[in-house]
Amino acid sequence: MSTTLTRSRGTAHWRTVDLVTAAVLGVAFGVVFWGWDVLYLAIEPLFAALPPLKGLVAGVWLLPAVVAALVVRRPGAALLAEMVAATVEALLGNYWGITTLVSGAIQGVGVEIAVALFAWRRFGPPVAVLGGILAGVLEGLFEQFYRYDGTWDLGWRLFYVGTFAVSGAVVAGFGGWLLVRGLARSGALGAFAAGREHHGRARDRG
Repeated sequence: MSTTLTRSRGTAHWRTVDLVTAAVLGVAFGVVFWGWDVLYLAIEPLFAALPPLKGLVAGVWLLPAVVAALVVRRPGAALLAEMVAATVEALLGNYWGITTLVSGAIQGVGVEIAVALFAWRRFGPPVAVLGGILAGVLEGLFEQFYRYDGTWDLGWRLFYVGTFAVSGAVVAGFGGWLLVRGLARSGALGAFAAGREHHGRARDRG
């Protein structure tokens, strides 16, 4: 059965395993974020000549929302995972402080919009990529207000939103889908539709 077409019955009904998995994903990615923050600040000077290009490496911060949406497949899963990740990142300590939580909410909402547009019935690469794009656009626009307001001209602002969207599509969207596919192949998602679909296809090919 195709991953782009299926959903479980009672989409709005959360199981304990759904809640725990979304939270665990958030914690794991929160730790990854903390490490990525350090690396990001280290390489930021490389973009001094054209600062909006920084958006190309920002898609990492959108991954938990995409992955949770594809795995848990419940309304709010993307937002929960992204908020937990942002909270862990902030608690571990980072450059952006409390605004990290605002960014987490915005990014999670972007992915939620994508899956909601398909009524939680499609979970293939197109939906994952769309989620990454929307999350990237919303976060890119938000950052114009609290980080770059008054320092960049309109062209640079639009360029930054565009590079953020590209990174969201490639790193978070397609990359997130590949990550979920890998987890399903390993057998780690046996309690979820993503895992059952993968093994069902494997049996069909066999």
